[in-house]
Amino acid sequence: MAIRILSVDDEQDMEMLILQLFRKQIRDKKYEFVFANNGIEALERLEESDDIALILSDINMPGMDGLTFLSKVNEKQNPLLKSIMVSAYGDMDNIRTAMNRGAFDFVTKPVNFEDLEITISKTVEHIEMLTSLEKGREQLIAIQNDLSVAKEIQMSMLPKTVPANIGKAGVDLHAFIHPAKVVGGDLYDYFMMDSEHLFFMIGDVSDKGVPAALFMAISKAIFKSQFSNRNGDSITEKVKIVNEFLSEDNSSYMFVTAFVCILNVKTGVVEYVDAGHEPPVIVRANGETELVKKEGGMALCFDPTFEFESHTLTLHPGDKFILYTDGVTDANNLAGARYGLHYLQDFFTTGEGSTKETAKEMNEATLESLIDFIGPATQFDDITMLSLRYLPGVS
Repeated sequence: MAIRILSVDDEQDMEMLILQLFRKQIRDKKYEFVFANNGIEALERLEESDDIALILSDINMPGMDGLTFLSKVNEKQNPLLKSIMVSAYGDMDNIRTAMNRGAFDFVTKPVNFEDLEITISKTVEHIEMLTSLEKGREQLIAIQNDLSVAKEIQMSMLPKTVPANIGKAGVDLHAFIHPAKVVGGDLYDYFMMDSEHLFFMIGDVSDKGVPAALFMAISKAIFKSQFSNRNGDSITEKVKIVNEFLSEDNSSYMFVTAFVCILNVKTGVVEYVDAGHEPPVIVRANGETELVKKEGGMALCFDPTFEFESHTLTLHPGDKFILYTDGVTDANNLAGARYGLHYLQDFFTTGEGSTKETAKEMNEATLESLIDFIGPATQFDDITMLSLRYLPGVS
């Protein structure tokens, strides 16, 4: 598309000279010229055409001189509109005033047309660069707006409050995601399957950002679909169905680690499937901590035929159960030190985490500890936790 240039000069032969000088650029539709005899006419041309990108204006003109016209142009506050001012040779006072008022460049009379062609070409290149940057900025703003909407949608898919029936069942539960980017790939969920069984899980998609967020949404939805369906399938059968679904047409080769649990709120028995996830921490009522033993289990999406195994553990009254993603244990500080599993376990054995009673307090204390540990370093992975206390008979 041609760059539209407004030429403002009271000398009638200037129009003819410009059309002759730039005939090739006009023929090739690189430049298109609009002409005015003074500042008043030039303002009218600007009002008529909002796509003028460059102004070539004489300073000394009747009606409205070039300096006054330049001030009027500046009032439009268009950073993409650039002005080249023309003045008599040696008229440095007016040239200096023009540059102070925002002129991009100047040429002097008698006009050296080779110099004028170079000056216009250089100005056009600058305008094109600014236009490209402005388009990039607008695209970035649009992407940021889209990401903000995506974050709202993603967060809306996760439970924000704990349903009253979980508390009435004797379980104090809290979960959160602290994403490394605007959107991320971690997920969690929890709900009562019936009056005696609490489903809860945590997961981590292998990728980051928007692709991981999309895969996270699919994973969350299929887990919800399977475990809210009381069709009699075992926990392993349901996880296998989830794995088969996520493995199908997985052209991006993403995978999901997950720790999937069903707690019998009457007995404290937790049946779980470990799909290649981090080992949870159990904080017993007496303050001792232990890690859930890793007993195999492949991440989802690697093998659609994989046969998952379930295992059990027992929570006693007052015990705490902490699920987390590797964004917790793999957190690094500027020195390159890793937060690590042992640090996390010590945090709940002898550290500040050992003094926290509610699940929310435990999570908040851990996140604060992680933020302090990471310091000015960049958080490179999502931090997600799901913690609960088993309090049978408490409602």
